[in-house]
Amino acid sequence: MIYPVDLEQKLGFTQLREKLQHYCLCQLGIDQLGQLSFSHDVSVVKCQLNQTFEFKSIIEKAEPFPSANYFDPTALFSIIAIDGSFVESEDFLAIGLSLQTIKSAHDFLSKNSEIYPYLFQLADPVAFPASLINSIHGKIDETGKVKDNASVELSRLRRKIREEEGRVRRMMDQVFRQAAANGWVPEGVSPTIREGRVVIPILAEHKRKLRGFIMDESSTGQTIYLEPAEVLEANNEIRDLLHAERREVIKILRDLTSLLRTYLDALKLAYQFLGQLDFIRAKAKLAIDLDALLPTISAEPDLNWLYARHPLLFLSLKGKRNLVPLTINITSQNRWLLVSGPNAGGKSVCLKTVGLIQYMAQCGLLVPLHEKSTVGIFKNIFLDIGDQQSIENDLSTYSSHLKNMAYFIQHATPQTLILLDELGAGTDPNFGGGIAQAVIETLLKKSTWGVATTHYYNLKLFVENNPGIKNAAMVFDSKKLEPLFELEIGKPGSSFALEIARKTGLPQHTLASAEDIIGKDITGLETLMKSVAEDKQQVAKKQLELRQKEVMLSQLQAKYEKLSSELELKKKEIINKAREEASYLLKETNREIEKTIRHIQENKAEQKETRKVRKGLQTLTQRVQPNQDLPKVVSNELIKEGDKVRIIGQEVTGDVLSIKDKTAVVQFGGLRSTLKLTQLVRSDLAVTNPTITKARSMGIDIHRKQSQFVSSLDIRGKRVEEAIPMLDQFLDDAILLGQAELNILHGKGEGILRQVIREKLKSTKAVASFADAHADRGGAGITVVVLK
Repeated sequence: MIYPVDLEQKLGFTQLREKLQHYCLCQLGIDQLGQLSFSHDVSVVKCQLNQTFEFKSIIEKAEPFPSANYFDPTALFSIIAIDGSFVESEDFLAIGLSLQTIKSAHDFLSKNSEIYPYLFQLADPVAFPASLINSIHGKIDETGKVKDNASVELSRLRRKIREEEGRVRRMMDQVFRQAAANGWVPEGVSPTIREGRVVIPILAEHKRKLRGFIMDESSTGQTIYLEPAEVLEANNEIRDLLHAERREVIKILRDLTSLLRTYLDALKLAYQFLGQLDFIRAKAKLAIDLDALLPTISAEPDLNWLYARHPLLFLSLKGKRNLVPLTINITSQNRWLLVSGPNAGGKSVCLKTVGLIQYMAQCGLLVPLHEKSTVGIFKNIFLDIGDQQSIENDLSTYSSHLKNMAYFIQHATPQTLILLDELGAGTDPNFGGGIAQAVIETLLKKSTWGVATTHYYNLKLFVENNPGIKNAAMVFDSKKLEPLFELEIGKPGSSFALEIARKTGLPQHTLASAEDIIGKDITGLETLMKSVAEDKQQVAKKQLELRQKEVMLSQLQAKYEKLSSELELKKKEIINKAREEASYLLKETNREIEKTIRHIQENKAEQKETRKVRKGLQTLTQRVQPNQDLPKVVSNELIKEGDKVRIIGQEVTGDVLSIKDKTAVVQFGGLRSTLKLTQLVRSDLAVTNPTITKARSMGIDIHRKQSQFVSSLDIRGKRVEEAIPMLDQFLDDAILLGQAELNILHGKGEGILRQVIREKLKSTKAVASFADAHADRGGAGITVVVLK
């Protein structure tokens, strides 16, 4: 049950009805819309919501579901039911096309019954022979006319009509040419039609010169329209044939109508199915507009809503600005919510949001809530909102409110949702507040559910001291004096009346006088509530900042761990490479020594040959000599607590916190590490890589580049003009960061990109060598580059 009878209008549901009607494709859907009503049967509500949710999915997936030829033949059913009656051919075309739509929809849902089980429930009982559609399309063409081959007699008659019409045209052309040659017709005219017969325009002074019958004349009387005598008989013959054709067409239509009469009950059921689809489709289109979803439906009263949005407000603000959603939680322990706050702060919108969304859900409409929300089922929704003054019933606004309160108390049950706007307003605040408190207390005893809005302090205090009801506030920015339209459950809201008055320009002495009149107790409470609200906003802001910092820290930690893992892997690669190179050099050295000994023995240590061999050994010595260009490491014996130090070979500077034995605890920014003293060097004694120093002076973040650098460049699929700039940047970064070996993935293909890349590498001074990768690692599709 709902109260009052115009609840839909007060909540704004009538506007949603108008939108639904706009989305209906035919009168069948509109008739279904007329039957839309509030239901407290949980099985009915769940079924309707799931049907709409499934159709919404069909639209969003762009499934091949028919959306044309939705036709309402209800007015024709009474004609079809009468023996001997017939339906016109144009109506038969509409029936045939709409039956095809019904069949396509039925076939789709039967094929996808497991995906759309709730919609399939509608299709399951629908059954009519497909031959009926074939019978209609076999007799009626796509323009809505009966086909020539619908019967043998109709085919003969139409062929005869065409022959006679051709003969009449030829005769008329002959007569017209003769009259025109004699100058009897006005200039620039041609044969025309008058009273369904072909006539010739003749100048009035020549009307006696041509045999025939005058059918009409012009408004000036200067031209008459004459049917030549030669054509009269032929026209009469055509008219007789047309009457015969009409009789034959009616006979065919009667036969088709009789066929429809045989399946009239099945047709009514089929078109009921089409109307249901049309209406559900309209509900799905509205749900898409509202971004509405299917929440959890509870058989018992419950109201746990996340991100609730007022449907009409959401549509009006769509594309302009974001609507602030509300999170509302009313439980069986606290069945009532008392919302307070400043005027124009959103209290009434909050109340209407609860009423409209709850009513929508119990009417089978998807609602603008988060899908994890829970919507309970109420047997009754009672509403008291707005100015209800009645001149006819001699009721003031407050009297109307009291009348509603009496009805609520008399008829409310534990399954009733009650919505009260500006509770107690409209009379003396002292009496209004007291009556309002008594009403709330009575409704609480009846275990009802509800939301009320108010400005009264006695009600806020009553809530704090009584179970089953909670305070809530519409959040207000006390500094900017602007509403934030956020609902905060757990504390009462302030009216901010003095602050708003101050902002509007009310004189200070007037405000001071107002504070004296109000009294220190109330103004003090108001100030305290405002202070609590400000503190809560600050705490919320700090919590948000803390969460953001935690996220940032987590990201940095993940980044560090990734970098550490990559460095460890790189370290292993370098060690393995060094071992391979050492092994190779050792083999080369042994081979060279053996070769030298053999050469000396063979040449019996001749002086010239000895010098030649010694020179070769000196070249070998230079090849295995350590690199003298590396930064020199200064002894770590000078390191003590408080020194600025670096990790050898790194550029990051840290502070020594403590030293124990041969290890030191070093703080690098936000990271604390324990390192061996042999790994450290004092910052003032370390030799800095000149390339890095220069890069820093140019504002380049070396550490960031190092953490983001990848030693492989993938240019597969790129054009040459795209690949060259990428290669230049890649080489520049690698040289800057002191990389030793690079991989360039260019693919095999026709080899053009590989050739261009290698030409570029040849001209780059920093490149020591390049070659194909090992066959197991990509072969000719990858170029391995060694830098100097």
